[in-house]
Amino acid sequence: MMNTSKFGEQLNKIIVYYGLSASAFAELIQVQRSSISHILSGRNKPSLDFILKLNTAFPDINLYWLLNGTGDMLNGSSSSTTTKDTITQTEALQSKHVDSKAQSKKIERIVIFYKDGTFEGYCPEITD
Repeated sequence: MMNTSKFGEQLNKIIVYYGLSASAFAELIQVQRSSISHILSGRNKPSLDFILKLNTAFPDINLYWLLNGTGDMLNGSSSSTTTKDTITQTEALQSKHVDSKAQSKKIERIVIFYKDGTFEGYCPEITD
């Protein structure tokens, strides 16, 4: 039988090792953020689907270590680079996606609000 709180601790070690937020980790393994939160808190046990997704995204993580807490966290040093490269590529794609969204938007108006309750509005010249 799996120790739910121990699994949460192991999962947290993975998140910290790769320097990810829980949200970024959830996105990488393609699960909802709430799933990560519930597992980290010990509320829920991970499903087989969750573990398989984690193994796909992080093939260098030793599943025996993850499930039982014994052995080394990483299977080998060469595959660790692969996972870190995957994370870097994912971050680059996310950044590119945000940049492309920003480029397609046009500023219509800028409004500055002052603490005294007044405001000023600016409308940039529209050039196409």
